[in-house]
Formats: sequence, structure tokens, C-alpha cells
Amino acid sequence: MAESVPSVLESEARGDIADIYADIRNVLGTSVVNLIWRHLATMPGALPWTWSAVRPLYLGDAPLHAEAIRQTIALPDWPGLSTDTLLAVGVDDSERARIHDVLDSYHHTNALALVVLSALLAHCEPRPADAVRPAGAAPRPPGAKIPELPPMEALDPEVAALIEELNGFGEDTESQLIASMYRHLAYWPGYLALVRTMLVPLQREGRLNALTLSTRALGHAHGAVLASHLKPAAPPDTLHRALASCRLFVEHPIARMTGLCALIRRATPR
Repeated sequence: MAESVPSVLESEARGDIADIYADIRNVLGTSVVNLIWRHLATMPGALPWTWSAVRPLYLGDAPLHAEAIRQTIALPDWPGLSTDTLLAVGVDDSERARIHDVLDSYHHTNALALVVLSALLAHCEPRPADAVRPAGAAPRPPGAKIPELPPMEALDPEVAALIEELNGFGEDTESQLIASMYRHLAYWPGYLALVRTMLVPLQREGRLNALTLSTRALGHAHGAVLASHLKPAAPPDTLHRALASCRLFVEHPIARMTGLCALIRRATPR
């Protein structure tokens, strides 16, 4: 599997792209720019148009709709990991806190990306959706700085193979994009191995695919509510490519990892 789709790394961003990345980090309250934005930066005009269209949602009701998804997502009932098990693979209290920084960051940004990009798709390509309501309040962004994202080619072969296997869990088509969360967790290969062991039975039973489908439906429903708030500017020439990328991300890695991150986060003791 190739590392991922083309993207402009944060360390390589210059000019307007760097300014937008800084604004994304500031608005989302996170230390990283997720792959969807870095991928849109490779298409002329796509990142400025998409970000300017959805930025008001982040500052408006999107956090309430994202929190509603976090609260209502149907996670499988499954045993979690114990602190002793984590200690046995070298994950002590301080390392567990760093792992939770990664999980908290993705738990926050994935649900937000799911609702705002679903809103953009619903605005441009409207279709029926279930009626949903936002949450009454939304949590503050986690704010912790997480480690630099390691490139796939820098990982040991067995760790890269483990990430590729995990990346297929909960996916109902052939995996095209490697979820950044698993790469961030590659700093703790023993932890990833435990996560894999925990998830295999759920994957075999089809429960992770069901989780993706239900999360995808929630994202569409909440996005449809937010779509009426959008007033995008004149679209760039790359509009169709940008929307196709948003659809690919929303329906696959973002929907999949919104559910899986919530499940893995719940299973990891604080």
C-alpha cells in the first residue's frame, strides 16, 4: 500500500497554505493539520475555498453536532485493556498519557471533520437525511501537542504491516488511505499490537463495518442540518476533485476512524 494520497506536509507549507494551516490549528485547537486539509492543499484553489466555506461552521454549531455524534455513536460492548497489560508491553503511566493525547486529538478533530465536510457535501449534493439534534454543550479542544507524524517508510517493516492490517478494519471497500492516527500510535508498537488483538474478533464478526456504516449515517444527518448555514464563495476549477476527495475521506477514513478512535480510546485506561 502506498503511504497515502498526495499531501503538502506542514513542514513544507509556505505562503497562503502555511497561513491556512496555522488558522486550522488555531480554530480547531489542535497541534496538527489532518490529512484531508493537507491533501486539498495539492489542488489549486481547493484548500482556500473549502476552508473558507466550512470555517464558520467550526466557530458556530459544528462542535455541538460533533459532540452529538460522540455521545450517540453505537460502540460495540467490548472489554478494554488493563494497565497491567499495557505495562507488560512497556507502556507506563507517562506513555499512556501520551497515547491518550493522540487519541483525544483525533477523537476531537475526526467528529468535527465528519460533520463539516458532510455539510459541504450536503450543500453541493443534497439528499434525504434523518432528523437529528445537536448536543447541548461541547467540550473544549484537548490542546495537548502530539508527536510528529512518522512517515511509513521510516517504520520497521513489521510495524508498517501492522498499521496496514489495522487500516483495513471497519472498511467496507478496499482501503485507499492510511489513517494518520495509527501512524501516530506507531511510537508504541506494543500498544498497537494489543489494539489489533482486541479488534480482530470485532472485525471478524462484522461489527466494525457496522460501526463505520452507522457513523457515516450520523455524519450525513448532522451535516445535512449544518448545510443550510454554508455560503461558499465561487468555487475553484478543482471543485469536482475537491468534492470527490471530501466524499472519499468522509465516507471512509473519517467515518471509520471516528468510530474506531472512540472505541480504542474507551478501551484504553487513563
